[in-house]
Amino acid sequence: MGIAADIAIITVAALFGGIVAQRLRQPLIIGYILAGIIVGPHTGGITVSETHNIELLAEIGIALMLFALGLEFSFKELQPVRKVALIGAPIQMVLTIVYGFIIGHFLGFNTVHSIWIGSVISLSSTMVILKTLMEKGLMGTLSSRVMIGMLIVQDLAVVPLMIILPQLNNPENGLFVLGWAGVKAACFLGVMVLAGTKIIPKLVEYIAKWDSRELFLVSVTAIGLGVGYATYLSGLSFAFGAFVAGMILSESEYSHQALSDVIPLRDVFALLFFVSIGMLIDTAFIAANLSKVLSLVAFIIIGKGLIFALVVKSFGYKNVIPLAVGLGLSQVGEFAFLLIGTGMKTGSIPPELYSMLLSSTVITMILTPFLSNLTAPFDSLRKKWFRQEAVQTINLPDTGLKKHIVIAGGGRVGSYVAQVLSSLDVDFVIIENNSRQVDEIRKKGYPLVYGDACHHIVLEAARVHDARLLVITAPFAIITKIIAGHARKISPEIEIIARAEGIEQMKDLHGAGVHNVVQPELEGGLEMTRQTLHFLDIPVDDIIRFTDKVRNELYAPIYSPDQEDFSPVRLNIATQLLKLSWVTVPEGSPIIGKSIREADIRTFTGVSVVGVIHERKVCPNPDTGYVIENGDLLALMGDSDQIESFRMFMNPM
Repeated sequence: MGIAADIAIITVAALFGGIVAQRLRQPLIIGYILAGIIVGPHTGGITVSETHNIELLAEIGIALMLFALGLEFSFKELQPVRKVALIGAPIQMVLTIVYGFIIGHFLGFNTVHSIWIGSVISLSSTMVILKTLMEKGLMGTLSSRVMIGMLIVQDLAVVPLMIILPQLNNPENGLFVLGWAGVKAACFLGVMVLAGTKIIPKLVEYIAKWDSRELFLVSVTAIGLGVGYATYLSGLSFAFGAFVAGMILSESEYSHQALSDVIPLRDVFALLFFVSIGMLIDTAFIAANLSKVLSLVAFIIIGKGLIFALVVKSFGYKNVIPLAVGLGLSQVGEFAFLLIGTGMKTGSIPPELYSMLLSSTVITMILTPFLSNLTAPFDSLRKKWFRQEAVQTINLPDTGLKKHIVIAGGGRVGSYVAQVLSSLDVDFVIIENNSRQVDEIRKKGYPLVYGDACHHIVLEAARVHDARLLVITAPFAIITKIIAGHARKISPEIEIIARAEGIEQMKDLHGAGVHNVVQPELEGGLEMTRQTLHFLDIPVDDIIRFTDKVRNELYAPIYSPDQEDFSPVRLNIATQLLKLSWVTVPEGSPIIGKSIREADIRTFTGVSVVGVIHERKVCPNPDTGYVIENGDLLALMGDSDQIESFRMFMNPM
């Protein structure tokens, strides 16, 4: 059956490898790579026959992975890391190339071969680190954004490396070829920016109107792979073109749908990629050259990890971030296979070096999830052995912070909260790590802690242990859970307010100890509904009753009434969910002209009048002498039967 049989073998092997990895609580990519070793040409038994064709299909996995990354790509999210990405990544690559050059000479290779070693190991794996971050739920953290920013720049550098390295023996021609490639890349980007941004989103919108999910998936996939193939024909990277296509499509309102449709297809082809990596491992070569291979692996992981950590630290990132980036990006990337293959085809590297680089690359990829898991324990040791780095604070009061509110995130939502609290003279402090937002907060004179709220030391600098409330404005549930987890360790009784995108996220956050959760889309929808009903002249009390009912029905499920643990937080939530209704006093009502005491409302109906709005003036908690007038809006506390009883009492006819 040829390639069809090979795909079947790979899929079944990957399934069993994935099951084993899942049972051992390891990332699935480990299972996929081990499956590739088993069905590869170097181990015997059931073997894939068309290895080269599988490698070609795996390139689609790389392209789809970067296409999906482009769909999720946001310049706004990468703004805080633009310097370390655009400047730090090239510095890291140069330092790593020099480091690899030294390793090559130490292992006995000549100058040209040593430069190849440095160039190959200077690249890290976008595929592996993205998969690792996704499986660990760390996408969206500052560490992940630093990694992705640097990886993007590395991926863009693959093209000039593939042109320069084969020309090392003929530098003059190499410069000409490099210049011509730069012209082609600039022309391609110019065409995509000018034409692609206008054509591609409109094409997707046009197809989406037909309401055919199948055709929509085909069109999105065709755009990603088609643009990638166009870049390949122009002499550039296939994967680079797919990434650019994803970036352009991300500006469309259909980007989220496109991403959700592409993800299953991406994961299937990514499976082929990781299995193909395992198939490349020659276990006999590794066994015969074990000391050399392991030495190269150790040199790569230790040296490259230190270079990444030092570069990131030099750009002002502190605490756990340099450690996380160093451990996360210490592997060699998938584009190294392209460089190694180019070196073999052009005769630039000998077979022994080819096999050594290939084996070392795959081993470092396999080790990545394990190394990434060491971030937390190594960070604990760092805190224990070294003095904590100071966190920058701005505009904090001289008297210190006590019984204040901590706002984790100074974006639009956090700024709105801060503005209201400031007008009410309520003490608060904002935690923010985006330099642009920090500048805006500084101009407003708000108290600020400059740092990532995901880190324990930053929360301590904001004196969470003395705060009465923590407001987390991050849109990502995983970040909210990390912040809430650290905050709970510092102050177990602190109340937390956070945002969620749906009921599942609400339940997830509630299980993590976040008991006050807001759904922005729900609240926005209720406000639009309220204004719509107001436009239709629906009575105000009916509007409020309806919106309260909807809100309680959607929020109440996460607060089970039979829970035994009624902590102060849960009691506070229960109080918020008590029935509060607004009722307008109609003309001719028998209670008009009577005081609350004279009307004896509580005796006859069981409800309590806890507020009155009279001629747009709010009177909270009115005394019993307040005289009820026509058109007053009464805030009543009571259950449904009591509220209905009051309506009958107020309208005896």
